[in-house]
Amino acid sequence: MAINVTDANFEQEVLKSDIPVLVDFWAEWCMPCNMVAPTVEAIAKEYEGRVKVCKLNVDEGPKTSATYGVMSIPTLALFKNGEIVDKVIGVLPKSELETAIKSHI
Repeated sequence: MAINVTDANFEQEVLKSDIPVLVDFWAEWCMPCNMVAPTVEAIAKEYEGRVKVCKLNVDEGPKTSATYGVMSIPTLALFKNGEIVDKVIGVLPKSELETAIKSHI
């Protein structure tokens, strides 16, 4: 299950994680975000223990969104050792997202 993160706990949950973290930058009003949500949840279940999956609502986490230059949503960013190692924007097939993840685990 994806973990909801905010500006307050982003550093602890994402940047200090000892495994790669996929962060879904999204908003409730964003239709493409809602379309990609089931894929993000599926990744969370299938890669449990190997990849942490977090969701950051850009309306509730404006500071973190700005820090990482999130201009369009959904943005899916893969963090490893506190750094972004891959980023995809928009709705994409699960297979493409898995390809991006597998190269970093």
